[in-house]
Amino acid sequence: MDRLPRILALSLVLTLLASAEPLAAQDRTGDAPRDSVRRDAHPRHYWRRMAAGFATSLLAHESAHVVTALAVGGHPSFGFSKGRPTVYSGLDAVTQPREQFLFSSMGLNVQALIDEAILDVPHQRGGAFERGMLAGGIATALFYVTIGRTASVSDVDFMARTSSLSKTDISLIYGGVAVMHAVRIHYDGHYANFFVRPAPFGERGLRIGAHVR
Repeated sequence: MDRLPRILALSLVLTLLASAEPLAAQDRTGDAPRDSVRRDAHPRHYWRRMAAGFATSLLAHESAHVVTALAVGGHPSFGFSKGRPTVYSGLDAVTQPREQFLFSSMGLNVQALIDEAILDVPHQRGGAFERGMLAGGIATALFYVTIGRTASVSDVDFMARTSSLSKTDISLIYGGVAVMHAVRIHYDGHYANFFVRPAPFGERGLRIGAHVR
C-alpha cells in the first residue's frame, strides 16, 4: 500500500505546460543554456517548472506501484486509509509476499533510478524541472525512512513484513541512496543554490525576496 497524493491529476497538466517550451541550445562555455537561464529566472517559469518536476516524480512513484501490481497479477485500486488517499495492490501479503514486496518497493526504486539517470546521463543539466524531479525523489525517500516508516500503509513497513529485511535495513538502503544523491548534487556546480531562483542572464548574484507591482 502507499499514499496517493492528490496532486497526481494536477501533475499531468503541469508536466504538459513544462514541456511546451523547446530546450535552448548550450552556449560555447558549456555552462547552462543562456535562454534557459533567462526563462527559468522568471518567477512564474522557474517555480512552475520546479513544481512540475516535483509532481512528476510523485506521479512516477505511484505509477510504478500500479504497473507493478498489474504485472504480478494484482488488481490495484484506490481508496482511503484514515482519510489519506491510498493505492491498494490487490495482493495477499501473506500468500504472495514476493509480489507484495515488489509492489511496495517499486515506487522508491523508480524514483531512485530516475534521480540516478539525471545525475549520470550527459545532458544540459541544472534546469528547474529536473531540480524538482531530484527534490521529489530525495524528499520521498527521506519521508519513508523517517516519519513515514511506521504508518499503517508504509512502503517500508510492508517491505519489512514481506522479506528478511528489517525496517532499519530498508531505511539504511533507501536513505543511503537519497543521501548519496544529495551529496552529489551539493558538489555539482550545475545545481548550486538549489532552491534559489537564479538572476536573469547578464546580472550577477541571486535574486532573493519579493517583487510587488
